[in-house]
Amino acid sequence: MSEKVTLKSIAREVGLSPAMVSLVLNGRPVRVTEENRRRILEVARREHYIPNQIARSLVTQRSKTLGLIVPNIESRFFSSLARNLELRCRKRGYALFITNSDDNATNDSELVGLLANRGVDGLFVISSGGRDAQNLTANLSQLTIPFVMVDRTIDDLVCDKVYFNNKLGGYLATQYLLDHGHTRIACMVNTKSATGVRRLAGYKQALAEKNIEPDSNLVLDTDYYIPDAYLAAQKLVRLNATAVFAGSDNIALGLLRYLYEHGLHVPQDYSVVGYDNSAADALFEPALTSIEQNVEELAEAALNLLFSKITEGTQQERPLCAHKIVLEPQLIVKNSVCRIDG
Repeated sequence: MSEKVTLKSIAREVGLSPAMVSLVLNGRPVRVTEENRRRILEVARREHYIPNQIARSLVTQRSKTLGLIVPNIESRFFSSLARNLELRCRKRGYALFITNSDDNATNDSELVGLLANRGVDGLFVISSGGRDAQNLTANLSQLTIPFVMVDRTIDDLVCDKVYFNNKLGGYLATQYLLDHGHTRIACMVNTKSATGVRRLAGYKQALAEKNIEPDSNLVLDTDYYIPDAYLAAQKLVRLNATAVFAGSDNIALGLLRYLYEHGLHVPQDYSVVGYDNSAADALFEPALTSIEQNVEELAEAALNLLFSKITEGTQQERPLCAHKIVLEPQLIVKNSVCRIDG
């Protein structure tokens, strides 16, 4: 068995001290000639040297790890976001701890503490989205490591945030249905979630611009889960609606399952616009018109913002004015909406 490559073995070969070799390999300031620096790096590459991350963190004061809290890892949108963040972290030499809060505000707070105690260099936080976020707000406010709130944010918390304009998304979806002649448009949305409330506000704005008085009976409250949406869809047949804006693709899938089981068709009986553009078209026919939130764009913006904070150092004194990046969603037109005569 070949001898394990260590700092000492590299130091012996290049004729320098292990301390100097360690500083060079960790990118730390050190007085060393360019020739010796080149030799150290060359030997490390040739021998496939793998640094001891625990030992390295003692030198650099960084663990080269980040944490991510997602509310529902089974969601296509959040699993795709987690994947994109993990790939980007790995390219920068960081490992990403991915945790799941099960859409529970208490779990949010516990996971913040768990990841911080693990020594991560920074956090991506997607809150559970409920209104009971006092403990999470308090925990985040006390953090001494950088963090970025992603997608689901807390309005009252001054911190770095990256998210999509949910009100605009709800507006675009409803406007598209209105432009196709629909005026009795149901809105299936999670009113317990801040993102759901904003999408509902966009729905109402689009109706108001057409001088259509919102009908509270057409707003069907549901969680972001297929079974909940299936139950909420049972009310739809009594509403005399011709179209539905579904506040997430999971909600849309629950709706479509109910319609299919009851012999109703899209778009012949109901036109439908979803949200996220994450539902696989193979799951149903026709393909679902949806509001797209570009996951790659969201992941890149969140990562760049967090790394800018990490390179600045810790957040011992969080600024009163934090960065806020608001991305624009887009309507992706497919085959789930038909035009009706007024």
